[in-house]
Amino acid sequence: MAQQSRFEELALPYRDAAYNLAYWIVRNSDDAEDVVQDAYLRAYRAFNGFRGEEMRPWLFAIVRHCAYRLLKVRKRTYDLVPLDETNSPDVASGDPSAEDTLIEAVNAQHVRAALAELPLAYRDVVVLREMESLSYSEIAEITGVPIGTVMSRLSRGRALLRKAMKGRETESGSDAL
Repeated sequence: MAQQSRFEELALPYRDAAYNLAYWIVRNSDDAEDVVQDAYLRAYRAFNGFRGEEMRPWLFAIVRHCAYRLLKVRKRTYDLVPLDETNSPDVASGDPSAEDTLIEAVNAQHVRAALAELPLAYRDVVVLREMESLSYSEIAEITGVPIGTVMSRLSRGRALLRKAMKGRETESGSDAL
């Protein structure tokens, strides 16, 4: 029982972040839930072998592995990405106006759509750095690539994200609202 309590104490605080990573890899909320469940089960079974200082990188590496395995097993290709509104971030508090709320929702939708367009190798690194605030070394540990590769992928991913966002601004016009 002590092992279970310790695992829960260390791993459960990262469940939402694990789901976020899984979602941006598999791009489907049901599949992301399956990935997280599988990853937590695998992490619990391997917990006796956990010797690291930080649970988050170790757990995220397992989540990433499970997500990639799901993609490989199902051999999915995603040309269009449905944006599930239930996964949209909360609008900032402070009683924003209806117009501000609408503008923020449109901007968030554009960012999610642009992020979904990134190739997987760049998307997961951008998600880990920008959404989960992991260090380069933690991302390198999770992805199994050198820090230089992480930095390169992050730079390229950010550039592609900026390009996609500029394309969306041009498509919608500067005064679309």
